[in-house]
Amino acid sequence: MHIWVDADACPVVIKDILFRAVERTGLPLTLVANQYLRVPGSPLIRMIQVPGGFDEADKYIAAHVEAGDLVITADIPLAADVVARGAHALSPKGELFGKENIRELLDLRNFMDTLRNTGVDTGGPPPFSAADRQAFANRLDRLLRSAGRR
Repeated sequence: MHIWVDADACPVVIKDILFRAVERTGLPLTLVANQYLRVPGSPLIRMIQVPGGFDEADKYIAAHVEAGDLVITADIPLAADVVARGAHALSPKGELFGKENIRELLDLRNFMDTLRNTGVDTGGPPPFSAADRQAFANRLDRLLRSAGRR
């Protein structure tokens, strides 16, 4: 299993959790962003800087992810692509995207996008919280333990 991070908007606290997890498990981690990010000096951790532009990090991840990998992203279209390729997708808030829920989430995302494009103020996502951090850490731990058993 390789862990990929759509890192442009990923909270720092989530990256820190991931850095500790890969040191504990020995799994490789690649952060992909259109800006340079500092990462710990570890042979397990890489940072890939893609050109600036719409969805460049998403395109890079989608082109390199393999079945069984784990992608950390809040981007529903990227999560749908990842799930279709047989990989796992997990949001920074701990929501696991899978075949059983990705279609509904993608439809909802597209509906909300249509509303915003017609001028409806749909508000933004709630702020990232300590409960979100804990939900992510718990879900990540379960995923890594189940991957270790395979």
